[in-house]
Amino acid sequence: MDYEKELNVLKENLEKAKNLKYKAEARLEQLNQQENEIIKELEKMGIKPNELENEINKLTAEIQKLFKEANELLPRDLLEKKG
Repeated sequence: MDYEKELNVLKENLEKAKNLKYKAEARLEQLNQQENEIIKELEKMGIKPNELENEINKLTAEIQKLFKEANELLPRDLLEKKG
């Protein structure tokens, strides 16, 4: 058994693992910064982060309502005439 070769493989793998760890830590830091920026933007709009899902549902319902109203205002009889 070649212990020197195995030791070198272990060292390479350890170095790869360290690099992956550093990359993961850097990515985590980026994501934390993005999260903080998003939270600040939400607060500027008067939305609390824990109320975000409710706000999305409310806005979705409002959009659907407005589309329905817009469709009801279209002159269907004129649009359905051919020629």
